[in-house]
Amino acid sequence: MQDFSTKNLGLQRRTLLQSAGALAAASAAGWAGLAHAADWPARPVNLIVPFPAGGGTDTFARPFSAQFAKTSGKTLVIDNRGGAGGTLGASIAAKAAPDGYNFFMGGTHHVIAPSVYPKLEYDLERDFIPLALLASVPQVVVVNPKKVQHTTLQALVNDLRANPGKYNYASAGPGSSHHLAGELFKLQTKTQITHIPYKGAGPALQDLIAGNVDMLFDGLGSSAQHIKGGRIKALMVAGAQRNPAFPDVPCAAECGLPDFTVTTWYGLWAPKGTPAVVQQQMLEEVRKIGAADDIKSAWAKNGADYGQLSQTQFASMVQSEVQRWAHVVKAAGVKIDS
Repeated sequence: MQDFSTKNLGLQRRTLLQSAGALAAASAAGWAGLAHAADWPARPVNLIVPFPAGGGTDTFARPFSAQFAKTSGKTLVIDNRGGAGGTLGASIAAKAAPDGYNFFMGGTHHVIAPSVYPKLEYDLERDFIPLALLASVPQVVVVNPKKVQHTTLQALVNDLRANPGKYNYASAGPGSSHHLAGELFKLQTKTQITHIPYKGAGPALQDLIAGNVDMLFDGLGSSAQHIKGGRIKALMVAGAQRNPAFPDVPCAAECGLPDFTVTTWYGLWAPKGTPAVVQQQMLEEVRKIGAADDIKSAWAKNGADYGQLSQTQFASMVQSEVQRWAHVVKAAGVKIDS
């Protein structure tokens, strides 16, 4: 039986008034948010790059930043936060304010990390919103020509099989795409190569050039200029086709490794909670940047493709890549105690 007492009616009235006030406040906040987003970007935008300067991610992040300034008239600040195979920067990005002024440029490393790190301070799917694929470039097997004097991949593989552990390979860190590409190569060629982890692709590449390590499984983008300059030698590019930027380098299929299809890709994420309207504005900037001649030239020079996926397609790709690398990690028995 309903209570129509004066006391109860007063309580109901107060509840209705409180609800109406809360709804009005929420509506006002929503409109304020939209008004704020309409002015985006009203100040410099921060792009967290989870590797040191000079690595593969920087190869694409810096031209992207420069073109952002041209198309939007605002600054996109590159914030290099290297360490722990790219997971330190990802953790920082996950905790960044979702106000539309913080974004994260991650990639292949970050779909591998959930399978190799027992504990992460972030969850790629829970803490981020996938926005766009920015660059996709095949991996390449590069060697220091003074330390590894073979001119073909098959000659190197024969040497590796005859002398297990004779050579080593550098990586951007445990669990990075460089590391897992090396493990996949070892599985498919039935060879043994010693893994030497670094704190980023930049330091690993510099040590390869200096002759302190023998090999590197690198994204073609960061190695391209050094291959052209003769400082390192490319023996194979991953995948079923040669790369137009390096037509003289045989592809994996030609080298007897048809399943070695390793791509280093770089994508753009926003912290969870970033306003949807800002996401769409950033995606429009991404579209404008990709259409610019300077970007087309920079990407082609590095043997890369600019992303053509929708936001939904990119999200699906990320999920698929997480599953794919989990299988490789399990087969290789890769574990990281940190």
